[in-house]
Amino acid sequence: MRIYFLLLALMCLCSTLAIAQTSNQRTGWLFLMNNNKLTKKWGTHLDVQLRTGDQFSHLRNFMFRPGLTYFINDKSDLTLGYLLNQTYIPQAGMSDIQLNEHRIWQQYIYKHKINVLNFSHRFRLEQRFIDQQKGEDLFAQRLRYFVRAILPLAKGQQKFEKGAFVALQNELMFNIQHKGNVNGHFFDQNRAYVAAGYRFSKQFDLEAGYLNQAQKMRSGQTINHAIQLAVYTRF
Repeated sequence: MRIYFLLLALMCLCSTLAIAQTSNQRTGWLFLMNNNKLTKKWGTHLDVQLRTGDQFSHLRNFMFRPGLTYFINDKSDLTLGYLLNQTYIPQAGMSDIQLNEHRIWQQYIYKHKINVLNFSHRFRLEQRFIDQQKGEDLFAQRLRYFVRAILPLAKGQQKFEKGAFVALQNELMFNIQHKGNVNGHFFDQNRAYVAAGYRFSKQFDLEAGYLNQAQKMRSGQTINHAIQLAVYTRF
């Protein structure tokens, strides 16, 4: 039903507006995701991301996230993985400063349908080992909840395999270990996203959209307006 899609949009909007805007950025994100099913029960996960700095000025982040997936059934799966996040900080007249973050992460995904809407819920726990430009490196743990809905635009597609679609998603992140907390708060950030895309086959989706990242800082908040291009492959 379309009403569920509208409720998800309202949730994204409310959770974003709940954070007072203090500073704004405009960036670009490139997101590549591949899920490969090796056997009935096992598969691999890989996503790679490139993110620019404010006003598309430079490459700010390179993220590489592989994982091993166990399929519980057709609707549920578990993944254990690793992430390398490289952050580049430009310096006038000098080479960029590079800071690395290493993560171990565990996630559970549940998928279901409501009429023609395809829903995906993801619960992810992260153990973060973070380089600091000044002071000691940090260790923190973060909990993330992500919900995504895909609405096929063509009518009568109970099993969506090809065609145009609209995607709407929201993700909440919470710092659950306060010692060495990244921003000094339990709430970390909210990411609301809306996109239009096309499913070329069961193996390939291409989409482009707008992502609003509302992030709590140690002092104030940052709102990042990101244009994202995403490629999804499944084998």
